[in-house]
Amino acid sequence: MACGRSRRKRQRYVEKNGRCNVQHGNMRKTYRYLTDIFTTLVDLNWRCSLLVFVLAYAVTWLFFGAIWYLIAYCRGDLDHLEDETWTPCVNNVNGFISAFLFSIETETTIGYGHRVITDQCPVGTMLLLLQAILGSMVNAFMVGCMFVKISQPNKRAETLVFSRNAVISLRDDKLCLMFRVGDLRSSHIVGANMRAKLIKSKQTQEGEFIPLDQTDISVGFETGDDRLFLVSPLVISHEIDVRSPFWDMSQGQLEKEDFEIVVILEGMVEATGMTCQARSSYLAEEVLWGHRFSPMMSLAEGFFDVDYGAFHHTFEVNTPSCSARELALATARLDAHLYWSISSRLDEDKWEGPNLTEQTEKSTDSESVREGDGPTFTVGGVTNTQDQSVVGEQNGSVTTDQSESEA
Repeated sequence: MACGRSRRKRQRYVEKNGRCNVQHGNMRKTYRYLTDIFTTLVDLNWRCSLLVFVLAYAVTWLFFGAIWYLIAYCRGDLDHLEDETWTPCVNNVNGFISAFLFSIETETTIGYGHRVITDQCPVGTMLLLLQAILGSMVNAFMVGCMFVKISQPNKRAETLVFSRNAVISLRDDKLCLMFRVGDLRSSHIVGANMRAKLIKSKQTQEGEFIPLDQTDISVGFETGDDRLFLVSPLVISHEIDVRSPFWDMSQGQLEKEDFEIVVILEGMVEATGMTCQARSSYLAEEVLWGHRFSPMMSLAEGFFDVDYGAFHHTFEVNTPSCSARELALATARLDAHLYWSISSRLDEDKWEGPNLTEQTEKSTDSESVREGDGPTFTVGGVTNTQDQSVVGEQNGSVTTDQSESEA
């Protein structure tokens, strides 16, 4: 608790709702936004977008209405309103308001029929064509902006939820960093892909300070486990191995560290086919050591029931407080001890076997010496006098006893 109170509260790089807490300042080349005006309008908030939408139409209506009024004023149509023999450029345009209404009818193609252009005004004909073309362009541009803004997948990302905390516990005798992700909608995210980044300031060996350095956290890229089938909530696991940035981090060091883990889920919305991205983050104090996520799926009659009430729940489990490096060294020492103890026993059994064999062979050799008429030859611990006599007869000689030869 003392460490928690003394720790300085870290400013989030990415908020829990996925919003990036970064503001760009002192930008001098703001004209670059105008080169991509469509994206600029789409990125505006809704109040600014609606204001631009209304102004785009109002300005064009007023602009062309003023031109129609100027044409009527220059031709003298306003001075011959009661003259039935006079042919105006636009019938029934008797002021600025009527010219403005004619501009709206022309651009929106309403066509009430009360105000109409005549064939005695070539300038009005050219202006009519110009307003029709520009009006179509304004309609296409603004309607396109509003459609893209409405159909943006940002709202779809709000139904992709991440667990409130991340946990560290054992999985298959290895320390793993885990967090949970789920989709609240029945329509799925196609080709869902998970990534994770460690945001932490560091200083290089040359003394260079790198603020908010980004380091990849593997969540199964090598094995393909980062590609998710997100039908039910899943627990994403990062194995803390020698390549992990948490390799040397123990429970005590975790309470003193200052870092942020950013998790990113990307995929294509099944209903619209547009790419969606959901983000969240975990600070060091939001990583629970020695915890595991509570199960939230049960088998009902004919289907699997998911209880999202337990989505953020965790419970404590027995977990060593040492780092993954120390745990790996302890496991290696234990394996080496078992290996040498087993091999030494095997060596003892191996050396006991030949001693018994030698004793058996010696006893057999002593018993093989026995009395006979002829000399006895022992070959490989087996006596055979008959074979030697046969060999002697084949050579044309008779084998005699040793006493006879001496006489």
